[in-house]
Amino acid sequence: MRSHDRRLGSTGRVAHMENMNPEVPQIFDRHAVRLHRDRAATHMADVRPVLAEAAARLLDRLDDVTRGFGTALDIGGRGVVAPALRARGIATVAGDLSPDLCGRDDGPAVCMDGEWLPFAPHSFDLVVACLSLHWVNDLPGLLAQVRRILVPDGLFLACMPVLPTLGGLRHALLEAEMARRGGVSPRISPFPGLRDCAGLLQRAGFALPVADSDVIHLSYRTPMGLLADLRHGGETNALCQRARGLTHPALLADALARLPLEPDGSLMQDLHVAMMTGWSPAPTQPQPLRPGQFTTSLEDALRGETWHDAAFSRR
Repeated sequence: MRSHDRRLGSTGRVAHMENMNPEVPQIFDRHAVRLHRDRAATHMADVRPVLAEAAARLLDRLDDVTRGFGTALDIGGRGVVAPALRARGIATVAGDLSPDLCGRDDGPAVCMDGEWLPFAPHSFDLVVACLSLHWVNDLPGLLAQVRRILVPDGLFLACMPVLPTLGGLRHALLEAEMARRGGVSPRISPFPGLRDCAGLLQRAGFALPVADSDVIHLSYRTPMGLLADLRHGGETNALCQRARGLTHPALLADALARLPLEPDGSLMQDLHVAMMTGWSPAPTQPQPLRPGQFTTSLEDALRGETWHDAAFSRR
């Protein structure tokens, strides 16, 4: 395991800490998340095409930015994001909860809990979190930390699953368990909606926050292929209130039989993601005009009579 001491905070050590805020609801078992990612480390190549597609779509946003980036932090990129950033000439530190995944990175890597970022303020020009935020208990707190470790006018890029991802599997498991046991236990992580993601960026104090949707279309020859991808990606159930022990084969077979399949028995599965962009505040960024500074009324603008007055100005 390699650490990047120059950019560590005052502790100067590799970090793995539990969430220190007792007021934050503990929805996810972070220890289980780490174990799942450790066990999946040797199988990560099986899901690399999915991870690479999500990363490529996210990092495409860098092509629309004229600002250059010298240093970056990759949060939970699972061996895909950090190499892509380094290929762009950006010195990148890979951070992950899993020691095994950190040990497989070819560059500087820090084993850390993503809920506590062990870096000094203004350490990075760019922070990227690709498909790694949906296991975080204190997401507003993490985003505030990201903003803190970014330099002024630094960029945060993230993508995370949103509804209705895995909605079919969620309902199939609930129906099967209700039919067989008369009750249900949580088996699929709760995902936010797109509007929630935009609100989180704004709440964390990012400037010019944007959250838009994208869909990655996946197809599996059988439903078991989907379950295998979830396992090989370290995405199995880590909810604190999950039922312990293995799922009974009969229950699993019942649930998979309830999934809507194609005529050839294949399963279509869409991965809905929110693509999130936010900037660390800086005086040079566009600022909204204060009330009363507008020279064009909304009525005139909607009529299309005058469009020459700008709604934003630079300091």
